[in-house]
Amino acid sequence: MGKGAKTREAILERAVSIASQFGLTGLTIGGLAKELELSKSGLIAHFGTKEALDLAVLQAGAALFSDHVLVPAGRSDPGEPRVRALFDGWLRYANLKQLPGGDIFFAATAELDDRPGVCRYYLARVQKDWLQSIENATREAMGEGHFRGTLDPGQISFNVVSILHGYHVYARLLNDPLATKRSQAAFEALIARARDPGYTPPPAN
Repeated sequence: MGKGAKTREAILERAVSIASQFGLTGLTIGGLAKELELSKSGLIAHFGTKEALDLAVLQAGAALFSDHVLVPAGRSDPGEPRVRALFDGWLRYANLKQLPGGDIFFAATAELDDRPGVCRYYLARVQKDWLQSIENATREAMGEGHFRGTLDPGQISFNVVSILHGYHVYARLLNDPLATKRSQAAFEALIARARDPGYTPPPAN
């Protein structure tokens, strides 16, 4: 990796951390340059514009998400185990040291939901892919006989994401020490309702 690529990587690592805590609006060229002891012109040369920096930050967050959630879940057994792997992976992702403020996409959603542009488009695409991964895992669980065949995968996806949003509020805003326990209890109740009556899951390790 060349010097320019290493510098860009260091910029993005710090920028992702800031955006996790303060959102994209809290990420400024001047503040980031000062922290990294770079000139503003030297920093912006790696991206061109603030919007391009914001997009690169979202892309870096998506890469982290893929590495810590989607790829490991893809290695798990299809069916209920994969649905669980997606949920558990997100909880780990939201507590990565690289994300001191939690899931970078939560703040970005509030910021970008009514702001047209390339960043909103990219964020919506990433979120749709995440929802689709849950729906696909749910369909696999239905096909494997783990979940009832009458389920609506879209509703399961909605419910899972709602639990994760609730976790973010309880853990980050309310500092509730039971946030993880409550989220896991809500997820277990969801899985219990979704499970096919003829399926008996293997005992937990």
